[in-house]
Amino acid sequence: MYDICCIGHITLDRVVTPRSEMHMAGGTAFYFSSALQNLNIDYLLVTSVAESEMGYVDALRDSGITVWAYPSPQTVYFENIYAENQDSRKQKVLQQADPFSREQLTEVEAKTFHLGPLLAGDIPVDLIKYLASKGRVSLDAQGYLRKVVRKKVHLVDWPSKQKVLQYVDILKADEAEMAVLTGCNDVKTGTKILADWGVKEVVITNGSMGSAIYSGGTLYDIQAYTPKAVIDATGCGDTYMAGYLYQRVKGAGIQQAGQFAAAMASLKMESPGPFTGTENEILSRMAKT
Repeated sequence: MYDICCIGHITLDRVVTPRSEMHMAGGTAFYFSSALQNLNIDYLLVTSVAESEMGYVDALRDSGITVWAYPSPQTVYFENIYAENQDSRKQKVLQQADPFSREQLTEVEAKTFHLGPLLAGDIPVDLIKYLASKGRVSLDAQGYLRKVVRKKVHLVDWPSKQKVLQYVDILKADEAEMAVLTGCNDVKTGTKILADWGVKEVVITNGSMGSAIYSGGTLYDIQAYTPKAVIDATGCGDTYMAGYLYQRVKGAGIQQAGQFAAAMASLKMESPGPFTGTENEILSRMAKT
C-alpha cells in the first residue's frame, strides 16, 4: 500500500525563456516525483515512455523513486516558451504517447492516486472511476482542457467534466483553467461550482499571486512565497501538488498543507529543472516569510 501513486507521462521538454533555452525531462510525472524524492513517504510513479527515454526512468530510480514504466511508441514532447513574466507561456505538442489502461493499475494499491494527464486522451474516464473505488483521487485538470491544433495548445472546455468530477476528491487547476471549466473568473464562485459537482478539495493556483483552496464551505487563502530569483517556472504546479498531497497524507490541515506547497513551489523556481530539496529547506522558507 503506497501513500501516493502518481500516474502520468514523462515528457521531453524544450523550455525557452528570454535568457536561456533548455532541453530536459518534464511532465507532471517527472516534476511531481522528483519533488518527493527526499520526503518521507511511500511513493510510486506509473509512467509510459519510448525506449529512447528510459534513461529518465533510470535516473528517477537512482534517486530512490519506485517507478513502473510501460513502453510507448513515442514519448510526449512539449515546447514551452515563456515571456519575461513566467506566469504565462505559449505551448506546443510535438509528439504524443499511448494512453494508460486499467490493466496497468490493477495491482496498484494506494491511499491517494494523483493523476497528471498532459492531453485529453492520456487517462480515460473509466480509469478514473476505477481508481476512485481503490483510493482517493487527485486530478490535475490541465490535460483535459488542452486541444492541440497544428501542434499549438489551446484551452478548451471539458465536455465530460460533471460526469467525471463526482469521482475526484482533490482537483487542481489554475485560474484560467477554472474559468474555462466553470465559465466564472471569480475564485470564490468558481471553486464553489466545482465543489457542487462533487470535488471535496478544489485547489486553484495563480502563480506569483498565490493560491486558494475550497473545502467544506471554506475558502482558504494561501499567499505565495517570493523566490530569491525566478529561473524556471515549468513544473511549479506539479511541485505545489506534491507538497500539498504529501502534507495531507501526513495528516496536515488544508491551510498548513497549502502553505507548505507554496513554499516548495517558490524554492523550485530558483533553479532549472525539478525541486529536489528537503523538508527542512521548505520549513525554513516558511519560517522566514
